[in-house]
Amino acid sequence: MFSVVQNVAIDCADAYELARFWSTVTGRPLHPEDRPGARETQVLPAEGPVLYFNQVPEPKKTKNRIHLCLRPETSRDQEVERLLGIGATFVTDHRNPDGSGWVVLADPEGNEFCVLRSESDRATMDS
Repeated sequence: MFSVVQNVAIDCADAYELARFWSTVTGRPLHPEDRPGARETQVLPAEGPVLYFNQVPEPKKTKNRIHLCLRPETSRDQEVERLLGIGATFVTDHRNPDGSGWVVLADPEGNEFCVLRSESDRATMDS
């Protein structure tokens, strides 16, 4: 027996707006019934669990104990720039001189996430 991960739940102050941000990040649609002001919203990925946004009254106070790691289709550095352009904020840089490593960003509500190297970045390093 086993369990299947149904969704990744993210508590937030504005479920619809944060879901819109993550929809843009992932290129995946919101649930068709989601509307501005909704207390619960979802981003529907092609594969993997749903990103579920749940509006809560309390603000985020500490570092995430769980976070998303993104592997972009384009280069890591290009994706970092794109994400900063759509509202992410820079948290910390773990890139190494040899091209390995990752960048930590935060979404508009301060939830941290990592941007990893793309497959093409990895292939370039391995060749």
